[in-house]
Amino acid sequence: MPDTPPIEFAFPDLRKWEKGAAPYIHVLESGKPGPTVMVASLTHGNEVSGAIVVDALLGAQVKPRKGTLILSFNNIEAYHSFDPRTPFKSRLVDEDFNRVWGRLDQPATTVETRRAQVLKPFVERADLLLDLHSMHDDCVPLMLSGPLDKGVAFAKAIGTPVDIVRDAGHAAGMRMRDYGGFGDPESPKNALLIETGQHWRASSVVVAKDVTARFLVETGVVEESDLPAGWRQPTPATQRVVEVTHAIATKRGNFTAAQRFQGQDVIAKAGTVLGHDDDEPVTTPYDDCVLVMPSSSRPLRPGVTVVRLGRLT
Repeated sequence: MPDTPPIEFAFPDLRKWEKGAAPYIHVLESGKPGPTVMVASLTHGNEVSGAIVVDALLGAQVKPRKGTLILSFNNIEAYHSFDPRTPFKSRLVDEDFNRVWGRLDQPATTVETRRAQVLKPFVERADLLLDLHSMHDDCVPLMLSGPLDKGVAFAKAIGTPVDIVRDAGHAAGMRMRDYGGFGDPESPKNALLIETGQHWRASSVVVAKDVTARFLVETGVVEESDLPAGWRQPTPATQRVVEVTHAIATKRGNFTAAQRFQGQDVIAKAGTVLGHDDDEPVTTPYDDCVLVMPSSSRPLRPGVTVVRLGRLT
């Protein structure tokens, strides 16, 4: 795969959606009892498939039949900084928006923490959240359900994609999908994070539309006929759950992979060398080890997770 994959679709002009309940956040009320459902995009500014979906929902004037629908473009400043000559830089402005949710009680000193403070009351209001992401590298779509049984059950109810990843997030900080009641096993709130595929592949938009349509219908705020035509795709025959057991982080950014992995590779034998970090071997801890979202080509910084290891359950 080339270092910079091709951009296979046009980016939407989102400035028309600036004015809402808050900048780039729209709250659509049905006036009838029901859940508050949130579809979030651009948690990372170069993950555009989700923005295309939210732009399309707003453009089609989709309204909830019951409850409330919240639609957001999260790190909009990062999105507006996009430069096709350096397309990966617009992931963020100052820091990762999806690692700040455990410290929102602290002073907001970055673009991302200030924006998270704006999003916070809307996220707290949501009963059900779908956070639309994509990936640096080409990989099959993944549904990140979080560590709790309720997240796995919700992912199975959506019915796609094939791989459900049960994981506890990142040592670098709390994700939005784990914030508040979403991460509380006693709360009825629930959240999913979909990785639709490589950032700029047309196939990522297809996945984002399909999953969003399924999510909105499953929550009951809309019926399928309310959504743009052609969003639903065939349902896979089966799904599988991969439970993450290890997150391998590079100590000083010096990790080198033993080979290029595609993601969701199943490594048959325990002790297989995956690469070296500061010349120390990183090996699989058990047979049939699944490599979840390996960092095969991206620049690395100290402390960044380079691969997560999981068991099929």
